[in-house]
Amino acid sequence: MMAVKKQNFFNTLFAIVKFGTFWLLVILQLPIIFLLPRGRISVWYMKVFMSFLLWLSGIKIIVHGKLSDHRPLMVVANHISIFEIATFPVAFGGSFIAKKEMENWPLVGWVSRKFGVVFVDRRPSHAKDALKLVQESVSKVSYPMFLFPEGTTTNGAYVKQFKSTLFNFVENSDVVVQPMAMHYRFRDGSSISDEDLAEHFAYFNNSNQDMGPSCSRERSAFGQVFHIMVLGGFRVEITVMPPPPLAGMDRKQIAETLHKIVSDKYMELKNKN
Repeated sequence: MMAVKKQNFFNTLFAIVKFGTFWLLVILQLPIIFLLPRGRISVWYMKVFMSFLLWLSGIKIIVHGKLSDHRPLMVVANHISIFEIATFPVAFGGSFIAKKEMENWPLVGWVSRKFGVVFVDRRPSHAKDALKLVQESVSKVSYPMFLFPEGTTTNGAYVKQFKSTLFNFVENSDVVVQPMAMHYRFRDGSSISDEDLAEHFAYFNNSNQDMGPSCSRERSAFGQVFHIMVLGGFRVEITVMPPPPLAGMDRKQIAETLHKIVSDKYMELKNKN
């Protein structure tokens, strides 16, 4: 089994070069992103944009299975770090349904809107408006929309219960919901311990975790990107599962069904040597 790389002068210097190159590429691409019309073309370009981040971060992607050709299609998956925002568009195309707070992040919010990301306020008092926005967004696009029903990232030791609010519009609709389980491994394919996953590869707040190890040093989003560049990256394995039959279920039953599918598969894959 591989061990986590120790930070030293050389890999830190190399990470500084890679991090600087990433920001240079971002600056060079901003005029292109600004000129792109919103819609299918700008969503497609997100794949190009995110490819640079994955390349510089040393992220390898392996996909098992295939997304449904049905549209509208909403894909649900577990969420461990910010790198899902890059790996999913590169692997499949499409865009995201994200939490409202991200919309106000400097630069990130503007670029995300350009890339077709739909921001929703998940507070119970805004549930009706959020539901309407998601329903309209998913039903009118020709590409898959990805949703993280946990509502936050985790330490990777488990899959949090799925929030059911945004599944209201799935009831008695023609939207197909497809589950995916995503897990991390070292680049050579060997498994990562829960402790190493939490300390180095996952991106989360300790206060949001229900179980498993915590991180001794919580990093910012860009701090986590830099840390992964120091470590030399990792492998993301995505397992796509068939859409389950959801007809006749209410939103809570849908959330519970999808959570069990994703959680069971994730725990099976995570614990596999």
